[in-house]
Amino acid sequence: MLVKVYGSAVFGVEATTITIEVHMDKGIGYHLVGLPDNAIKESSFRIAAALKNNGYSLPGKRITINMAPADLRKEGSSYDLTLAMGILVGSDQIKAPEIERYIIMGELSLDGSLQPIRGALPIAIKAKEEGYKGFFLPIQNVKEAAIVAGLDVYGVANLKEIIDFFSGKGTLEPTVIDTRAEFYKTLDFPEHDFSDVRGQESIKRCMEIAAAGGHNIILIGPPGAGKTMLAKRVPSILPPMTLREALETTKIHSVAGKLKEVGLMNQRPFRSPHHTISNVALVGGGSYPQPGEISMAHNGVLFLDELPEFKRDVLEVMRQPLEDREVTISRAKFTITYPSSFMLVASMNPSPSGFFNDPGSPNTTSPHDMQRYMSKISGPLLDRIDIHIEVTPVPFEKLSDDRKAESSVEIRKRVTAAREIQTKRFEAVENVHYNAQMSSKLIREYCVLDEASKELLKTAMERLNLSARAYDRILKVSRTIADLEHSESIVSHHISEAIQYRSLDREGWLG
Repeated sequence: MLVKVYGSAVFGVEATTITIEVHMDKGIGYHLVGLPDNAIKESSFRIAAALKNNGYSLPGKRITINMAPADLRKEGSSYDLTLAMGILVGSDQIKAPEIERYIIMGELSLDGSLQPIRGALPIAIKAKEEGYKGFFLPIQNVKEAAIVAGLDVYGVANLKEIIDFFSGKGTLEPTVIDTRAEFYKTLDFPEHDFSDVRGQESIKRCMEIAAAGGHNIILIGPPGAGKTMLAKRVPSILPPMTLREALETTKIHSVAGKLKEVGLMNQRPFRSPHHTISNVALVGGGSYPQPGEISMAHNGVLFLDELPEFKRDVLEVMRQPLEDREVTISRAKFTITYPSSFMLVASMNPSPSGFFNDPGSPNTTSPHDMQRYMSKISGPLLDRIDIHIEVTPVPFEKLSDDRKAESSVEIRKRVTAAREIQTKRFEAVENVHYNAQMSSKLIREYCVLDEASKELLKTAMERLNLSARAYDRILKVSRTIADLEHSESIVSHHISEAIQYRSLDREGWLG
């Protein structure tokens, strides 16, 4: 007897339906074909124990199972439940005439209980697209899959529940989630709030500008100045995610198996990898490709603390994703693209000792050591960071001040208003949503300067020895400052403020 059941494989952030064909014949044997990996090949032992412990058995026949398309590599243990159901129906132990209308996925424990799987959301999206009636999966993943409307999503705790459902001995209720209600559960009281930060008003202003225009930013200052504390609060002032962004972000975290019984993500991600991270862990890939940290930070913030401590080749692989806002992993047999539109926030000490040019600390680093330390970060990477700002330690008077600082919610209102102006401005331009994404052509169109502003910028570039690469960045940042003030045109005080945020472009900036 030949039976077909359906599972799914995830490649990148998209799913492909897999047909499991189970054929029973005379003789004894278990043959699994269709490019399964070792985890799938070992499934026969898990399935045999799970069936036995639930009152069924692996039939003493010649079992041939094909996973089609046969030329596509299958990986992971999430096909256990699919294979077990195919064997039960194929051996006539249960009757399930409607089984071909469902996608079934789940990893089996030896007692028949189910372990969570990866990629439940993309699988559910694909199942709905292809017209399947429902999707059976472990109960731990049911919230993320139930985001997809128009598909019956059943969370199953053990093998017995799904067997009883198909054989008519029991019922299961599909999980229903109101996606919009789930999405609009926003947190107006974030865990990390700017109201906790004493002093550092100029840095907070910088962060507000960076968030409003989506600009990458680097903070330079001695240990204890508050760089990490400020960086952790950036997501709290970013505009709320749109429903489309929330679905994109949730899909990536679903593929990586990081959702942990959470439905739709409505908070922007904040990723802070350690400086020992490898190239593959940062950008994604591997023998079984997984999204890296830059994709996990999609629509959120990637924070790189102590930037010069990262290996130079690790930082260099970020150059293309920073520009294209996606990363393409190419292998001999396949190519996968992961989205990676993130805001980069980096921090660093000004020297190996951390106290170079700090008047209150002994100077233990020579200018030569300082230059060697700075050279770990390449020019092309710095070229992609719009705002460079020096962070100085907070004096005692401000630390002990009891007055409440401005909260993240208040700052976010201004940031959101500025982003709305940019969204309207770029609505006719594909893949450009905020000022940091402007090309040279768009800069010429939307960053027109009057004569006074041109003269100011020319004087600043000559006197401060600003590099040529700083020119476009200054214009982009000044456009964001103007948007925060709801100004149609860029005027001289916008330019003068933007010039202050290019510390690393000045020759002898620490001299």
